[in-house]
Amino acid sequence: MTALPLEKARQIIDAAFAKGADLKLKPLGVSVLDAGGHLVAFQRQDGASFLRPQMSAGKAYGALAIGMGSRRVEAFAKERPHLVAGISDVSGGRVLPVVGGVLIRDKAGAIVGAVGISGDTSGNDEAAAIAGIEAAGFTADPG
Repeated sequence: MTALPLEKARQIIDAAFAKGADLKLKPLGVSVLDAGGHLVAFQRQDGASFLRPQMSAGKAYGALAIGMGSRRVEAFAKERPHLVAGISDVSGGRVLPVVGGVLIRDKAGAIVGAVGISGDTSGNDEAAAIAGIEAAGFTADPG
């Protein structure tokens, strides 16, 4: 069994969408990546803009690449912009240092993946990601 099976990724997405509905958020795109930065699942709600796959995956990828939730990655980008620009360059532009990417930790505290959400304000994206991760039985680490 993989650390982040497709069934769990779907649970994360469904719960994130439910949180979005509860908060009356704009249409969301949700990417779930495994610990190696590979896409496990993506869904976007009707009405979400066409760049949501790349934006949500970029938030999750950045969290995994730097090893901290994107709330901290965004602050890090402000503190050390040249370093984050370099990380973005070596990743082929895959890192999006904006709040909305949350690390997924298992019960032992190991990182098993990340969720990135894009569609509403960054703080609301993050809240939906946290809700999804927790609903699937993991620990959310927003940074």
